[in-house]
Amino acid sequence: MNSDKPSTLMCTVVAMDHTSFCYRVCSVCEKTLPDNSTALCRYCNFIAFNPNSSGSKRLFRLLISIASDTKVFVVICFDRAARVLFGCSADEFFDFAKLHPFAAVTAGKILEGEMFKMTLSKPKNGYAQHLRVVSIVPLQSGFQPVIGTLRELYGVRVGS
Repeated sequence: MNSDKPSTLMCTVVAMDHTSFCYRVCSVCEKTLPDNSTALCRYCNFIAFNPNSSGSKRLFRLLISIASDTKVFVVICFDRAARVLFGCSADEFFDFAKLHPFAAVTAGKILEGEMFKMTLSKPKNGYAQHLRVVSIVPLQSGFQPVIGTLRELYGVRVGS
Protein backbone atom coordinates (compact mmCIF):
# COMPACT_ATOMS: atom_id res chain seq x y z
CA MET A 1 0.00 0.00 0.00
CA ASN A 2 1.93 2.97 -1.25
CA SER A 3 -0.55 5.85 -1.20
CA ASP A 4 -2.19 7.50 1.75
CA LYS A 5 -5.64 6.71 0.35
CA PRO A 6 -7.45 3.67 1.74
CA SER A 7 -7.36 0.62 -0.51
CA THR A 8 -9.83 -2.24 -0.79
CA LEU A 9 -8.87 -5.86 -1.30
CA MET A 10 -10.32 -9.33 -1.14
CA CYS A 11 -8.62 -11.41 1.54
CA THR A 12 -8.80 -14.48 3.73
CA VAL A 13 -8.29 -14.52 7.49
CA VAL A 14 -5.27 -16.68 8.28
CA ALA A 15 -5.19 -16.21 12.07
CA MET A 16 -6.27 -13.95 14.91
CA ASP A 17 -4.29 -13.08 18.04
CA HIS A 18 -6.63 -14.23 20.80
CA THR A 19 -4.42 -13.17 23.74
CA SER A 20 -5.35 -9.49 23.71
CA PHE A 21 -8.53 -8.76 21.78
CA CYS A 22 -9.81 -5.72 23.66
CA TYR A 23 -8.83 -2.78 25.82
CA ARG A 24 -10.56 -0.66 28.44
CA VAL A 25 -11.63 2.96 27.82
CA CYS A 26 -13.40 5.68 29.78
CA SER A 27 -17.10 5.59 28.94
CA VAL A 28 -17.22 9.41 28.95
CA CYS A 29 -14.27 10.43 26.75
CA GLU A 30 -13.21 7.00 25.34
CA LYS A 31 -9.54 7.52 26.21
CA THR A 32 -7.57 4.37 27.04
CA LEU A 33 -7.48 3.39 30.71
CA PRO A 34 -5.09 1.16 32.63
CA ASP A 35 -6.44 -2.20 33.75
CA ASN A 36 -6.22 -1.48 37.50
CA SER A 37 -9.47 -1.07 39.38
CA THR A 38 -8.92 2.38 40.93
CA ALA A 39 -8.29 4.36 37.77
CA LEU A 40 -9.33 7.98 37.50
CA CYS A 41 -9.52 9.03 33.86
CA ARG A 42 -6.65 11.46 33.49
CA TYR A 43 -8.38 13.25 30.61
CA CYS A 44 -11.81 14.00 32.02
CA ASN A 45 -11.24 13.13 35.73
CA PHE A 46 -14.16 10.71 35.67
CA ILE A 47 -13.79 7.83 38.12
CA ALA A 48 -13.93 5.13 35.51
CA PHE A 49 -14.10 2.13 37.83
CA ASN A 50 -16.86 3.35 40.10
CA PRO A 51 -18.83 0.16 40.88
CA ASN A 52 -22.09 2.16 40.86
CA SER A 53 -21.64 3.46 37.32
CA SER A 54 -20.70 2.13 33.94
CA GLY A 55 -17.59 4.29 33.96
CA SER A 56 -15.50 2.11 31.70
CA LYS A 57 -16.12 -0.11 28.75
CA ARG A 58 -14.12 -2.38 26.50
CA LEU A 59 -13.45 -1.84 22.81
CA PHE A 60 -12.12 -4.39 20.35
CA ARG A 61 -8.52 -4.23 19.13
CA LEU A 62 -7.80 -7.34 17.07
CA LEU A 63 -4.55 -8.27 15.39
CA ILE A 64 -5.45 -10.38 12.38
CA SER A 65 -3.21 -12.07 9.83
CA ILE A 66 -4.77 -11.88 6.39
CA ALA A 67 -3.78 -13.23 3.00
CA SER A 68 -4.42 -11.35 -0.21
CA ASP A 69 -3.67 -12.74 -3.65
CA THR A 70 -0.06 -11.55 -3.36
CA LYS A 71 1.01 -11.61 0.29
CA VAL A 72 0.24 -12.36 3.92
CA PHE A 73 0.36 -9.52 6.46
CA VAL A 74 -1.00 -8.39 9.81
CA VAL A 75 -3.69 -5.74 10.16
CA ILE A 76 -5.32 -4.20 13.19
CA CYS A 77 -9.08 -4.17 13.48
CA PHE A 78 -10.60 -1.72 15.94
CA ASP A 79 -14.08 -1.73 17.46
CA ARG A 80 -16.34 -0.59 14.60
CA ALA A 81 -14.95 -3.10 12.09
CA ALA A 82 -14.49 -5.86 14.69
CA ARG A 83 -18.18 -5.72 15.61
CA VAL A 84 -18.96 -6.90 12.07
CA LEU A 85 -16.86 -10.02 12.72
CA PHE A 86 -18.09 -10.66 16.25
CA GLY A 87 -21.70 -9.46 16.11
CA CYS A 88 -21.50 -8.04 19.63
CA SER A 89 -19.65 -5.48 21.72
CA ALA A 90 -16.24 -6.19 23.23
CA ASP A 91 -17.86 -6.13 26.70
CA GLU A 92 -20.38 -8.79 25.66
CA PHE A 93 -17.66 -10.98 24.19
CA PHE A 94 -15.43 -10.46 27.26
CA ASP A 95 -18.27 -11.55 29.56
CA PHE A 96 -18.97 -14.57 27.33
CA ALA A 97 -15.26 -15.48 27.37
CA LYS A 98 -15.20 -15.31 31.20
CA LEU A 99 -17.86 -18.05 31.28
CA HIS A 100 -16.31 -20.00 28.39
CA PRO A 101 -12.50 -19.81 28.76
CA PHE A 102 -11.69 -21.10 25.26
CA ALA A 103 -14.06 -18.70 23.49
CA ALA A 104 -11.30 -16.37 22.26
CA VAL A 105 -9.24 -19.27 20.85
CA THR A 106 -12.35 -20.71 19.23
CA ALA A 107 -13.26 -17.29 17.78
CA GLY A 108 -9.92 -17.27 15.98
CA LYS A 109 -10.58 -20.75 14.60
CA ILE A 110 -14.08 -19.71 13.47
CA LEU A 111 -12.65 -16.80 11.50
CA GLU A 112 -9.80 -18.79 9.91
CA GLY A 113 -10.46 -19.23 6.21
CA GLU A 114 -13.32 -16.70 6.06
CA MET A 115 -13.12 -14.37 3.09
CA PHE A 116 -13.78 -10.64 3.34
CA LYS A 117 -13.61 -7.47 1.34
CA MET A 118 -11.51 -5.17 3.54
CA THR A 119 -10.71 -1.51 3.17
CA LEU A 120 -7.34 -0.77 4.73
CA SER A 121 -5.64 2.52 5.54
CA LYS A 122 -2.24 3.53 6.77
CA PRO A 123 -2.11 4.41 10.47
CA LYS A 124 -2.34 8.09 11.33
CA ASN A 125 0.03 7.58 14.24
CA GLY A 126 3.62 7.56 13.00
CA TYR A 127 4.63 4.91 15.55
CA ALA A 128 1.95 2.39 14.60
CA GLN A 129 3.15 -0.59 12.62
CA HIS A 130 0.02 -2.22 11.16
CA LEU A 131 -2.49 -1.19 8.53
CA ARG A 132 -5.93 -0.34 9.92
CA VAL A 133 -9.14 -2.09 8.85
CA VAL A 134 -11.50 0.75 7.96
CA SER A 135 -14.37 -1.46 6.84
CA ILE A 136 -15.02 -5.14 6.41
CA VAL A 137 -17.67 -6.97 4.39
CA PRO A 138 -18.09 -10.76 4.58
CA LEU A 139 -18.03 -12.44 1.16
CA GLN A 140 -19.88 -15.59 2.23
CA SER A 141 -23.63 -15.04 1.92
CA GLY A 142 -24.25 -17.25 4.97
CA PHE A 143 -21.66 -15.56 7.18
CA GLN A 144 -22.62 -15.69 10.83
CA PRO A 145 -20.83 -13.43 13.32
CA VAL A 146 -18.54 -15.17 15.81
CA ILE A 147 -20.83 -14.74 18.82
CA GLY A 148 -23.68 -16.54 17.03
CA THR A 149 -21.48 -19.50 16.17
CA LEU A 150 -20.08 -19.62 19.71
CA ARG A 151 -23.57 -19.55 21.24
CA GLU A 152 -24.57 -22.48 19.07
CA LEU A 153 -21.36 -24.35 19.87
CA TYR A 154 -21.71 -23.86 23.63
CA GLY A 155 -25.50 -24.28 23.65
CA VAL A 156 -26.12 -20.78 25.00
CA ARG A 157 -29.45 -19.12 24.26
CA VAL A 158 -29.66 -15.37 23.85
CA GLY A 159 -30.59 -13.80 27.18
CA SER A 160 -29.06 -16.69 29.13
